[in-house]
This record gives sequence, C-alpha cells and structure tokens, in this order.
Amino acid sequence: MAPERGRPATGRSLKHVLLICLTCPLPSAPSWLQYPVPLQMEAEEDDENKPIDLSWPDTWRKRLTYLFVAPIIIPLWLTMPDTRTPRGKRFFVIAFFGSIFWIAIFSYLMVWWASTVGDTIGIPPPSPPYLTVTTRQVMGLTILAAGTSVPDLITSVIVARKGFGDMAVSSSVGSNIFDVCVGLPVPWLISALVDVVRNMAHGRENPWQVLPIPVKSEGIACSVMLLFSMLMFVIISIAVSKWKMSKGLGGFMFVLYFIFVTVSLLLSYRKLICPI
Repeated sequence: MAPERGRPATGRSLKHVLLICLTCPLPSAPSWLQYPVPLQMEAEEDDENKPIDLSWPDTWRKRLTYLFVAPIIIPLWLTMPDTRTPRGKRFFVIAFFGSIFWIAIFSYLMVWWASTVGDTIGIPPPSPPYLTVTTRQVMGLTILAAGTSVPDLITSVIVARKGFGDMAVSSSVGSNIFDVCVGLPVPWLISALVDVVRNMAHGRENPWQVLPIPVKSEGIACSVMLLFSMLMFVIISIAVSKWKMSKGLGGFMFVLYFIFVTVSLLLSYRKLICPI
C-alpha cells in the first residue's frame, strides 16, 4: 500500500533509505583540510626503507658517487646487518653497537689523516711566533669540526625537508651539548681508569692518584665565552625570524660560523690576546 501524501515513508521504505545512505561513498574532505604529501617525499621515504644495493649504477653521476662512498659503505656492508631487510631486523642491537664501533674507527682515521695533512702542508707555519700552536688545534677548529658535523647536517636536512624544522634545530643544538658534556668527559674518564688499573698492576700505594690531562689551547676561556655568545645569537636570530627557517637565517648562520672560526684562529695565533 502506497504511503499517503504529506506523511514520511515508514517500514521497508525507510529501511531502504537508511541502507542507501549508509552504503553511499562519503564526500572527500575539502582541499584546505587535506595534508599534501609531495611525491618526492614519498619517493625519498621509499628509498630510505629499501635495502642497500651494491650493484653498479647506470649513470655517470651515480657511478662517481658510488666510487666516492665505496670505501665507507663496503666495510659496513660486510660487518653489519642491514636492518631494512626482514632478516636483519632481528639484529638491530648488533647494528647499533657496530655503528658506534665504526664511528670510533672513522673518527680516529679522520684525526690521524687531518693531522698528517696539516703537518705536510705546514699548518701552522713552522716559525717561532707559532711554535705553541699545534696542528691538531688548527685542524680541529676547521677541518675536523666541519667533518664531525656532517652527520648532524645530513639528519637535519632530512627532517627539515619532511617539515620538522624544530627537530632539525634541536638536533643541531643537542648534538653540540652532547659533544661537550659527554663526548669529552667519557674519553677522559676512560683514560683515568686505565691509569688507575696501571697503578694497581704496578702495586702503587695510592692507585687512584692520577695525573690530570692537560688541555693546551691558546685563549680557550675566550673561545668558550665566544661559543656561548654564538649560541645566544643563534637563539635571537631564530626568534627575530619568527621561528621560521629561511634563506636569510641560513646566511646569517654562515656569517656567525665564519666569525667564530676567524676569532678562534686569531686567538690561537696570538693575534688577539684573551684577557681571561
């Protein structure tokens, strides 16, 4: 029996209407509510999750990159599991400690080679005014400082391109604090413990009495104060740019870096005298 005019459909007709409404596709969200994901970002994430491939590339640019990174990639590939494979995910602990081991090996080689290159080309000049300046001091302020910051640079670029600018800045600041508060004291502590063990082996009365490790650097107090000043300038510059990473902010960071290196080298070569 057909329903009367002016009255809503009941019974089976109402069920049909509800069924149609529940099964019909929902409208898509408006464009201003949708979060755009660039295709390049998705491709980069897919490349990061792929296992390592050591096959010979097909383009000259990739071949040059392959030859450049082969001395680093091949030892890692031979000694550590690839955690991006289903089989290697179980050995992530071995990969973690293996990475720390290889970082120590590469750091030792980098310091050794940088010191050798500095001595070969005469940095600092072997003249009487600069006899107190060591090659490790100059190379540490320039080459080694830049070389050890490459991993931080890579990770900061990756997270910044994914839209996490706060993580990029926090990683850069946190890594420097970690270097000062952990990277320096831990080797000194290990060296002191080795001296304690050596004193115990020789049967000395007070084995815990060890000599301090001297730090030879001209104007180190002013360098530390300059470092804190640079940190304050970094925070102020980020605040002035309204907490946004821009090209102008990047250029200003480069200027701060060159000022720091220039002043530190002038202090090392005694062109500037530290009053502290």
